[in-house]
Amino acid sequence: MPKRKPVVLIADKLSQSTVEILGSDVEVRWVDGTDRDALLEAIPEADALLVRSATKVDKEILDAAANLQIVGRAGVGLDNVDVETATEKGIMVANAPTSNIHSACEHALALLLATARQIPAADKTLRDGEWKRSKFKGVEIYGKVIGIVGFGHIGQLFAERIAAFGVDEILAYDPYANPARAAQLGVELVPIRDLMERSDFVTIHLPKTPETERMFDRDLLSSAKQGQIIINAARGGLVDEQALADAINEGRIRGAGFDVYATEPCTDSPLFSLPETVVTPHLGASTFEAQDRAGSDVADSVLMALAGDLVPDAVNVPGGRPSQEVSSWLNLARKLGLIASAVLEKAPSTVEIVARGEISHENIEPLGLSALRGIFSRVVDEDVSFVNVSRIAEERNVTVSTYAEPQAQSYRSTLEVTVIAADGSKYSAKGALSGIDKEERIITLGRRPLDLHATGKNLILRYQDHPGAIGKAGSRLGAAGINILAAAMSIDRDSSAATLVLRVDGDVAQETLEDCAQALKATAVKIDLGK
Repeated sequence: MPKRKPVVLIADKLSQSTVEILGSDVEVRWVDGTDRDALLEAIPEADALLVRSATKVDKEILDAAANLQIVGRAGVGLDNVDVETATEKGIMVANAPTSNIHSACEHALALLLATARQIPAADKTLRDGEWKRSKFKGVEIYGKVIGIVGFGHIGQLFAERIAAFGVDEILAYDPYANPARAAQLGVELVPIRDLMERSDFVTIHLPKTPETERMFDRDLLSSAKQGQIIINAARGGLVDEQALADAINEGRIRGAGFDVYATEPCTDSPLFSLPETVVTPHLGASTFEAQDRAGSDVADSVLMALAGDLVPDAVNVPGGRPSQEVSSWLNLARKLGLIASAVLEKAPSTVEIVARGEISHENIEPLGLSALRGIFSRVVDEDVSFVNVSRIAEERNVTVSTYAEPQAQSYRSTLEVTVIAADGSKYSAKGALSGIDKEERIITLGRRPLDLHATGKNLILRYQDHPGAIGKAGSRLGAAGINILAAAMSIDRDSSAATLVLRVDGDVAQETLEDCAQALKATAVKIDLGK
């Protein structure tokens, strides 16, 4: 029978490009996510669920999702997804946090320019049949000081783009900002009150948290530089709108450009009655490109999750977003964990991961998670994902430690996974990525050096070396119709103990494996490393 294709259930309207990215290796199904009964009927067969904001993915839906591996939210917010329940069930939740950053940045720039030149108010006079050229006197951006509050993705994009206007200085406030990145962009990091006192224009790019809510209160606004213009295209509720309106009326603040409000939908903000303000109904992400990109980004995440890979945009995976370099090692880490645990053949108590060489400078915690996935894939009944593997380890009292060492031998970087049982017995597997294509290789097993591609179906035999040993294994595999594709062997320098790894072209029956083990007086395991 042909292998069942994973089912991707799309519950909200998404672009055609999203479907095209998903490709032909999955079965795409559609359901109206707002139709509760229809969603509950469709979700049990879904391996992945794609939603926007209209579909509510709550505990009831997740409880009914027998096969679900990932919920992909085509957008930034996750208010409609029960992330806590998904995490408990080992279901990955991913959004598209960078899909709208260009649109949001451009909208903030548009608000700044429109406010500086009073474009909407001037536009209205013409539409009312009046020519009031002398009434409007704008201000230039050239030669001014720009203050950016929040120096994440969008704040940095804004700094790059506003610099082209020939501004005098760019200031930024963000307690978590990277000083090196700020210096690279020519941005001075300063305290918030210093920024308010020095900036001619202030643009806000903060998330809404208990710490940032109403951050721009009457007190902070009172420290604003005379004639300042404030832009908020980030989140509503960061600014006390009444206090800002009062400051504009008093003449301290020249104007404001706002796209977001404390409560939405909003039609009665005190900012709406002022000619000095430019206001829009939360349009920051409302571009064709941002909407299309959100679907495309989350489609990529779904395919990664279905392939068993760590999804960079997952919100409920510990360890944070892995770097590109670390991501390339994740699959090898899983394979090394699988090998080490399979050969040890005892319940793990401790797992040690050592990254050596260039990779040691990265955040290697995700490699520990990936190694655990390989270890537990042989010993637990449930599907092991990046989401639930930490819980599985905790439930089984398995401790994990990651270590970084700057020097690696023979390779630019190596990764070693050691599985230790409660009685102190242990087994290690070390690997590396080789060449431009970063081929996954096994370079050490049980501290015995060898060299073999980490792929395919493999037999690992450990025995006391003696004449004809390899021939005995080969003849028995041949008799069973199994061809040997590759082999690697290592013998201890101080003893006759040997490790033999055979990559074969088919499934080896347990009876054949036991026959080989008996002939060599060996311990033998078979491991499928896949691709």
